Amino acid sequence: MWSGLILLAAVQAGGPAGARACTPAEVRDLTAPSDQAYRLTCRADLAGVAVRRPVLMEGAEASGAGIDCGGGVIRPAREATSQTPTVAIWSRRQGDGWSRPVQTYVRNCTVVGNVRIWGMGAGGSMRDLLASSRTPDHTTAAQSAAPLGTMLERVRFEGVGTIPLYVGPGVTQTVVARSRFSGRSVSTAVYLDAESAGTVIQDNDFTIRTGREQIAVDGSGANRIIGNRFALGGRGGVFLYRNCGEDGVIRHQTSSYNQIADNVFSGVGWLRPRTVVVGAREGNRSYCGDDAGYPFGSSADDGDGATGNRVERNRTRP
Repeated sequence: MWSGLILLAAVQAGGPAGARACTPAEVRDLTAPSDQAYRLTCRADLAGVAVRRPVLMEGAEASGAGIDCGGGVIRPAREATSQTPTVAIWSRRQGDGWSRPVQTYVRNCTVVGNVRIWGMGAGGSMRDLLASSRTPDHTTAAQSAAPLGTMLERVRFEGVGTIPLYVGPGVTQTVVARSRFSGRSVSTAVYLDAESAGTVIQDNDFTIRTGREQIAVDGSGANRIIGNRFALGGRGGVFLYRNCGEDGVIRHQTSSYNQIADNVFSGVGWLRPRTVVVGAREGNRSYCGDDAGYPFGSSADDGDGATGNRVERNRTRP
């Protein structure tokens, strides 16, 4: 019931009251082919017109901004990478703090490539994230710095190799609803990174070919993965763990208090039908010692620490 109410509220919310509609000139610039990312700070209703350039919603000035493609496509000419995503929803370092976008959205779009939602570490620089992880209040700091309340509704994610949807460190209250993941990924379809929380993934279809599990929940808590349909192709479904020590960043939060319920998994592996795995790593990585020396988080304990998760009413089909 709680997750359904959250999803309904998020779908109905078009953004903060102050968010304005894009002008015709802004829409022309947004839809003009370019290798340069368009900085979106308004609400664009495109009625099917294609976007041929990357889109960036960055900082507080992008709060309430978004795109309703009206069934159209966002397909930049250059191939999307983790550093140059198709759609980036990013925070920006501002003095001693962070400027973050709140209540951005993408609706009724085909996104060819990937969507990246990031706070600390946006754009690939890990220095701030690494330094923050060495302080005891890192989870609070990361969540305060990261985008809040992103809505992705009726989006067709067409993977071209990179992870189609990456919810970065500290990102909170993201909603992914009534969407489809297709194409391919060398890794996962969705990645929920450390210190992120409150993501709702509901009523989506996963037909994408992945190199790993479909959804990774890595040090991410209080998420709701409900009523989705997964065609696994022999790969894993939803894995909960804590990726200790990667890049030297201490993971503080555990993958706890998540709900994975009422999902349907088909194409499971015959020998290892791993649909939902709670505690998928428990350390067991060569870099787990790279964050050693601090009395908290994965620096003190390499285990996944996944507790309080509810896995219920999921079904498996051939």
